[in-house]
Amino acid sequence: MLLAACTPQGDPGIGSAFSDDFERSQLGSAYNKTGGNWRIENGELRVKGAENHPLWLLRTLPRDVRVEFDARSESPEGDIKVEIFGDGASYAKHDSYTATSYVIIFGGWDNSRNVLARMDEHGDDRVVGKPRKVEPGRTYRFRIERIDGTLTVWVDEEVLLEMDDSEPLGGRGHDHFGFNNWQSDLWFDNLKVTPR
Repeated sequence: MLLAACTPQGDPGIGSAFSDDFERSQLGSAYNKTGGNWRIENGELRVKGAENHPLWLLRTLPRDVRVEFDARSESPEGDIKVEIFGDGASYAKHDSYTATSYVIIFGGWDNSRNVLARMDEHGDDRVVGKPRKVEPGRTYRFRIERIDGTLTVWVDEEVLLEMDDSEPLGGRGHDHFGFNNWQSDLWFDNLKVTPR
């Protein structure tokens, strides 16, 4: 059970929409950097080797939401990773990390698996999607939507992963989006969050 103290206090909602094109030099106050070398380079968000120290967006999500962004891996292992409906503060304190969110991984485990997990990316209840590898240097457009208890992940308009959760994560402690990373060299851009 999560303690309320783990959740950032007073984070605003997304309103009618939130967007970020990263056309600046600093991360800014809209994000909680939990560690790692998250930074902005050439108008994109960049990270490498964060070892499950997410960059959380400090805006609360509505229950039904659409999150869109561009992502690129410059590493042969792929491993594009984000979290949704987390607490906005959690990060790995040991090698093993149990998230407070749904964890979405495209090209994980040396570019061999696509996974949608409810809190534990190594858990038996995770959804493993059909094979599709991340091509290094290619920019992908992600769309993540949740309507009621169904969470769907599209990559370039093709469904990559889908989960029906009879007890969907939501409310305080499960209401933030975060970019995440283990070791790969990742670039993110053009974030847009809208209610559904």
